[in-house]
Amino acid sequence: MIQETHLFKPFDKPLSLVTDAGVWNAPFELDLPDETLLNMYRDLVLSRLLDEQLGKLQRLGKTSFVAPNAGHEGAHVGVAYALRAGFDWLFPYYRDHGLVLALGVPLREVFGQTLATRADPNKGRQMPAHPGSGALNVFTAASPIASHLPPAVGAALSMKLRGTGQVAVATFGEGATSEGDFHAAMNFAGVQGAPIVFVCENNGYAISVALRKQSGSETIAAKAYAYGMPGYTVDGMDALACYYVMQDAVAHAREGRGPVLVELLVYRYGAHSSADDDSAYRPREEVAAWRRRDPLGRFRRFLEARGLWEEVQERGLRDELGRTLSAALAEAEAAGSVPTEWLFDDVYAEVPDTLLEQRESL
Repeated sequence: MIQETHLFKPFDKPLSLVTDAGVWNAPFELDLPDETLLNMYRDLVLSRLLDEQLGKLQRLGKTSFVAPNAGHEGAHVGVAYALRAGFDWLFPYYRDHGLVLALGVPLREVFGQTLATRADPNKGRQMPAHPGSGALNVFTAASPIASHLPPAVGAALSMKLRGTGQVAVATFGEGATSEGDFHAAMNFAGVQGAPIVFVCENNGYAISVALRKQSGSETIAAKAYAYGMPGYTVDGMDALACYYVMQDAVAHAREGRGPVLVELLVYRYGAHSSADDDSAYRPREEVAAWRRRDPLGRFRRFLEARGLWEEVQERGLRDELGRTLSAALAEAEAAGSVPTEWLFDDVYAEVPDTLLEQRESL
């Protein structure tokens, strides 16, 4: 088993297990059942279709902001399948809809959070693209870059002290590595041996700033060694490579061997957000080149090569997921707008008189 042998070691080049043509090219036998592989592909497609739907909602004026995640799906599914959903903790960033979906966060809640309806467990208090789930141990995403990393280490340290056997996973873009919170979190985790896996979804651009302009390191993973932990660089467009490396990294942390930094090389096909014009800083040829390495296409070719997938199944899956998305969206919209008075809930266990007066005035 991968988690027992710790097969993976730090690599000088991105680790990949499936070629762009969909051929299994790993130094070990695939040990995932067909059902799991098909479920992984379903989650890949669902994430892509959700991304498209969220973009439509923004253009229709139903939500104010989207952070496209098309191109990140392989990383998201690989990370999710390496965790114990509802047991381990995830500290995500705002481009992680595919990840939280694969962990089991309901579509109704994702749409509710996007539209700020009563279907949102966070009561419409976060800007769109900030999912979270108390039921599934998904810390609500935060807007300030890298601000969730020190709390993630603190949570992981509490797991270590209490001996729960849990692991924290914190995801972020490569732009977060330019923030002081990233370095403070890495140092704290390394010193304390916290059971946490830092996952950098490196898509090459911190909004419009290319990686070479914000870091002198050849890779993000190389930063791990300064803090006393292993670092991996992985082809993030290869969902199975992401899964197996994350499985190993999570096992490393769970066994009390300390933190790990995993760099997943991905690419966002869309702009940084709905407020960004990416044509101003990256050529269309670059985007087209990365689209040819699409994680969905690669995984589909992998399934086809194993006799597990064909065109009729593809059409059926997309039709089914389209209906699922439409039903969840309708349910989230039907839940109704968030009442303004909810603003005062969940702030204090005992509401002080000043807030009571403000609520009555409102």
